[in-house]
Amino acid sequence: MKTIIYTENAPAPIGPYNQAVLKGNTLYTSGQIALNPVTMELVVDNIESETKQVMENMKAVLEAAGMTFENVVKTTIFIMNMNDFGSINTVYGSYFNEKTAPARETVQVACLPKNVNVEISMIAVL
Repeated sequence: MKTIIYTENAPAPIGPYNQAVLKGNTLYTSGQIALNPVTMELVVDNIESETKQVMENMKAVLEAAGMTFENVVKTTIFIMNMNDFGSINTVYGSYFNEKTAPARETVQVACLPKNVNVEISMIAVL
């Protein structure tokens, strides 16, 4: 059996998917982009504010499942421009304890939903 995780503190899904699915003790999140969950407007002033919104959205999803960033074991970061990696990494890293940070891959892609610059998904375990 799987449990669908939903919170109004993160953007509502805009397609046939859920914010996250809990199976056993493992949480699989959908990718988050920088949509403000209240206005559903993109936060794309700069790459730092965009990444912060993505991480705040992910924080809300984790909290809805009773978890924190300490529960995250794996992340995937999709970025439009590898030149933004340093800025994204700085904001992303501020949400984790470096000694217990999750495994991760970062991939440059040709295009992301709504033409955003960064999308992040996570796997977390209770």
